Amino acid sequence: MQPLADRMRPKELSEVAGQRHLLGETGLLSAIARSGTIPNMVFYGPPGIGKTTVADILARHAGKTLVRINATTAGSGEIRDAISQTGTLLAPDGILLYIDEIQYFNKKQQQTLLESTENGKTTLISSTTENPYFYIYPAILSRSTVFEFRPLTPEEVLPVVEHAFAFVEAEGAAPLHRAEGVDHYIAASCGGDVRKAINAVELLTLTCRGNVSLEEAASVTQQSAVRYDRDGDSHFDVMSAFQKSLRGSDPDAALHYLARLLEGGDLASACRRLMVTAAEDVGLAYPQILPIVKACCDMARDLGLPEARIPLADAVILVATSPKSNSGVCAIDAALSDLRKTGGGEIPAHLRDAHYSGAAKLGRGLTYVYPHDCPDHWIRQQYLPDLLRGARYYTFGDNRTEQAAAAYWDKIKNRT
Repeated sequence: MQPLADRMRPKELSEVAGQRHLLGETGLLSAIARSGTIPNMVFYGPPGIGKTTVADILARHAGKTLVRINATTAGSGEIRDAISQTGTLLAPDGILLYIDEIQYFNKKQQQTLLESTENGKTTLISSTTENPYFYIYPAILSRSTVFEFRPLTPEEVLPVVEHAFAFVEAEGAAPLHRAEGVDHYIAASCGGDVRKAINAVELLTLTCRGNVSLEEAASVTQQSAVRYDRDGDSHFDVMSAFQKSLRGSDPDAALHYLARLLEGGDLASACRRLMVTAAEDVGLAYPQILPIVKACCDMARDLGLPEARIPLADAVILVATSPKSNSGVCAIDAALSDLRKTGGGEIPAHLRDAHYSGAAKLGRGLTYVYPHDCPDHWIRQQYLPDLLRGARYYTFGDNRTEQAAAAYWDKIKNRT
């Protein structure tokens, strides 16, 4: 027997759960279905949210034969065999070639698709769970429109769960009495993946007799609500959101994304981002934070999970609630920019190494003044190369620590 998810697969776009931005009355894919003309497209989004179903419905609306190829197992031979059906009795009006997980095709395999899509007889819909701009050959992208499918909210999944229970009962399965909250638990625990939610319903109907408790629902859903792939696109999204939440001084959001990283076992990424943000976004507003965060990360690595969550949570809250300054990173980036543009120029002679015989004959270090011999341990002299003389890279931040330093040096440098 087919899996439940296949048996109850929607037949019309209006039956597909979620994706209202694409499939609603004003959605672009709805308009494409009504037109009956299907362009080359890329469906981008996590698994189990309707990409294949939508492709199948669009093919029927266009009167085209749908040929599915999974790039995880197929090769160039399968592509050529599928394309050869175009114009035959099997597909007189052309085919809609659906390449699932196209990111697993190499460049040569993806190039095989180009010629067949140029003549209009083959329409290509590619699906990918990874960012298409990183994984799909640019020539295919230039001939396609990218549509992003989004994970469903628990509210969007809940009607599917209820329908799945009703569907199996209508097929003849014994009715199940579900404890209060079971449907909501499944909907919330599937991570926006409709297929996972339906699979959980199917497993419960096969294993439970009469009653379904919350504990039984939890046992079949497990940790599917956590969507995190250490090698995938979601990894970089979580990392980006984590660092931006720290920078934006939102400790609650930062803790949420830390939890995602730790639940995925990615201790190394959590530590690295924490240390970067402490230096880049807190920096000179609270310089003492650097050794504190480093110590928390070292402690986390020594402890390992699950205890590592404790010092990392402390570090996250400290970074998020500390005053912020990016004056340090702005200064070094400005200095690097000038260096790359100009090459830097010659180091002034009075600053060059004079600790060797013959240095004085070369004019090295002759006019250098040792600042500690001067009042306030400072003397005005040139340090930058002539080529960059007068360049300013560092500007004091508006936080209390840097403003105190600014006032100190303003008093000393303007005393005469």
